[in-house]
Amino acid sequence: MLYPALRPLFFTLPPETAHDAALRALDLAARAGLANLVAAPAATARGPVSAMGIAFPNRVGIAAGLDKNGAHVDGLGTLGCGFIEVGTVTPRPQAGNPRPRMFRIPAARALINRMGFNNDGADRLVENLARTRWRGVLGINIGKNFDTPLERATEDYLACLRKVYASAHYVTVNVSSPNTRGLRSLQLGDELEALLGALKAEQARLAAMHGRYVPLALKIAPDLADGEIAGIAAKLLAHGIDGVIATNTTTSRSGVAGMPHAREEGGLSGAPLFDRSTAVVALLAKELAGRVAIIGCGGILGAADVRAKIAAGATLVQLYTGLVYRGPELIGELVRACDAVPA
Repeated sequence: MLYPALRPLFFTLPPETAHDAALRALDLAARAGLANLVAAPAATARGPVSAMGIAFPNRVGIAAGLDKNGAHVDGLGTLGCGFIEVGTVTPRPQAGNPRPRMFRIPAARALINRMGFNNDGADRLVENLARTRWRGVLGINIGKNFDTPLERATEDYLACLRKVYASAHYVTVNVSSPNTRGLRSLQLGDELEALLGALKAEQARLAAMHGRYVPLALKIAPDLADGEIAGIAAKLLAHGIDGVIATNTTTSRSGVAGMPHAREEGGLSGAPLFDRSTAVVALLAKELAGRVAIIGCGGILGAADVRAKIAAGATLVQLYTGLVYRGPELIGELVRACDAVPA
């Protein structure tokens, strides 16, 4: 595998430049039939895993944020993952926050980003997906435009849902990024109640129109009190939401304080997030009692991490920062670790 040799080169580049270069290299390798040079051979899973009414080839997926515009699905699909989530996508294109907006903290195996939902818009994402050859399980992560007032946020989520519904196996509602002002307020109270109610009504209408039910998942933050998490769980159950992703990035700097870039604004991901994100999985598992699928995300960098997420109550897991530090071979390692977990 080439990634261990290439990583020092990638790390000489600004993080966002390296991110784009790595995706282009993966696309090129996939088109040339050379994907095995950058990724471990696809691991053989024990069998499909059922969640949200979908049969996933294995438990290990790519988190949203890696491929915001659905432009690299064919390359990512060669890595042996069980599913890919693209986005976050907004109704209209937006540039996101000014650069630099992504920072490595290698000593902690962490990243900080304040990307700000930079994407080419939902229409372009759907166009890109129409050209893909990969036919695995695809999630699409939706959000609101930065300049849409919070009181009109539901309109943005509904617009995105309508645009992406036919292209998705499931749709994730992102109300937890710390990089869009005020967004996290949509996770709580009447705001979440109204949003979920509107989305479920639109989901029913779209299911009848397309003759296909596309599940909805909610992505939540780690920076919530335990009581707030319990309140979210109750609303997930009340509205029949199909899945929950725990968690997004954190605004905490626990585990990186004093390190270079630690004081940059944005969400922290990677190893320092692991304990809290896993605790949120466990809290949700207690409240949901198996009635809503849980996708564990945050700080997975090895086999022990994925086993801990599953033990806490996750059915599926997602990666992003782990791929930056470990490379594509991490996927095969985690699939094998999942196979070793008792069914």
